[in-house]
Amino acid sequence: MTEADRTAIDLAQFELLAATRRTSLRMDKARSVPIEVIERLCRVAMWAPNHHKTWPWRFAHFTGDGRARLGSTIADALEADGFVDERKLEKYRVKYNRAPSMLVVGSAAGSTSIETLENRDAVSAGVQNLLLAATAAGLASFWSSGAPVADDAVAALCRWEPDSAVVAVIYLGWPDAELPSPERPLPAITEIDH
Repeated sequence: MTEADRTAIDLAQFELLAATRRTSLRMDKARSVPIEVIERLCRVAMWAPNHHKTWPWRFAHFTGDGRARLGSTIADALEADGFVDERKLEKYRVKYNRAPSMLVVGSAAGSTSIETLENRDAVSAGVQNLLLAATAAGLASFWSSGAPVADDAVAALCRWEPDSAVVAVIYLGWPDAELPSPERPLPAITEIDH
């Protein structure tokens, strides 16, 4: 994209997009999300600020039986860590089947602890870009944090570098119901003039 390709969008339109972002698991499970849409969403995510140009974003797209494999990987890692609630473990094994597409977004480790934190911040900002783009494309989405104790197992499943962190497990699909946007409080802004 060049500077000449840019056109300003109305701030009110952008506010509406942000305010009506579909945070929802009410999705048509039978209607798949085309891979071209997933690829575009991932490209939009990568336009987030990245302080040292480390390009830390990692993506893995799960569909079909891959969704159950993701759930089993997380459940197995939890169980290996001593988690014993069988009902919740079973829920992990099946819950990713609630959406036709599961997109796992990870952050590569940095060369220092500060760079690792900055990488995660960049990936988190990218996830917000991705969620807004999903709404613009007409998709419903839901950002789950997964289970941090399972990060190594999920990173291995996704074929990412060791020490990659899972930032988001995103449910994506076409909405099958309209849900109202929740009200948000006004921001508290401290004005400092000197």
